Amino acid sequence: MVDLDGDLQTTLWTTAQAAEAAGVTREVIRSWAHRGHLVRANSPRCKVPKYRAIDVVKAEQATRQRARRHYTAA
Repeated sequence: MVDLDGDLQTTLWTTAQAAEAAGVTREVIRSWAHRGHLVRANSPRCKVPKYRAIDVVKAEQATRQRARRHYTAA
């Protein structure tokens, strides 16, 4: 279980932890990172990517907001 009560500015999560916190799969976290919606907090040379908790929360919120957009024909 991921602790959401800590300092989200400094807390780092692995891909699995980020996925659990956002309620998505690990593949979605990787996709957000690949698309630039989520930036790694540690060096790319590290084998295990880590993400700042606040960035994961923001990416999840932005994704949900984009999904709610409605487009009308003009």
